[in-house]
Amino acid sequence: MPTISVNGTTLHYLDEGPRDAPAIVFSPSMFFDGRMFAAQAEAFSDRYRVIRYDHRGQGESARHPREQLDMDTLTDDVAAMIESLGIAPVTFVGNSMGGFVGLRLAARRPELVRSLVAMGTSADVEEQAEAMDELIAALSEHGMEPVLDGVLQFMMGDTTLTDPSRAEILADVTAMLRSRTPEYADAAWHIAHRKGILDELPGITVPVLVVAGTEDHTYPPPKSRQIAELIPGARLEYMERTGHVHAKENPEAVNALLEQHLAALPAAV
Repeated sequence: MPTISVNGTTLHYLDEGPRDAPAIVFSPSMFFDGRMFAAQAEAFSDRYRVIRYDHRGQGESARHPREQLDMDTLTDDVAAMIESLGIAPVTFVGNSMGGFVGLRLAARRPELVRSLVAMGTSADVEEQAEAMDELIAALSEHGMEPVLDGVLQFMMGDTTLTDPSRAEILADVTAMLRSRTPEYADAAWHIAHRKGILDELPGITVPVLVVAGTEDHTYPPPKSRQIAELIPGARLEYMERTGHVHAKENPEAVNALLEQHLAALPAAV
């Protein structure tokens, strides 16, 4: 499996598409890995270089102690990966935790970012920290099974939880979550206790698309609207029948928005 050693860690990644094409980097949600963007890789790797990676401490990437899994470190990891692969500037697509990283990257390392798509994310402090701490403690002590229903409620929209046409998606996500070991609590802790970066958003100068799921139980649409209002020129789109994990719950709609966003960008040089 392809890996890259950067910033004191080893990241697992998937690299598809023409090597000389403009690059899209996909950054996953908590508990997920690069496979969550399979539908996007299939749709775009014929004409873009598509990079899907796992955050440190998750997926197939290297494990680290809790104190080395904060959002600033995750941002430094992907910045180093982009530089090492020589693919800057990239369109960075982040879902949830991936959005935490993408916003920080666009604010702090704009030379690496052609544009940003931030889906189902927040730039504020965690308002559900107490509930998350309870879930994290249970996950750390007992594993995923006792908290599985709660995690699914955080992750999935009402449509995905109840509509038989999405039963396969729900089953796939459920199986993935059941595979996650107690050590994932260390990464989740940094969601509950991350610092807000609202003050950094007005300094973002790259094109930004913010996507809100109308059924997102974790970061409802006002969180996305807050981001879009603070970033000059940012565009906000609402995705119906979608919860927190856009790329899995509504892949066709995500692909359509990405097509529009990419088509509107200035030509790569």
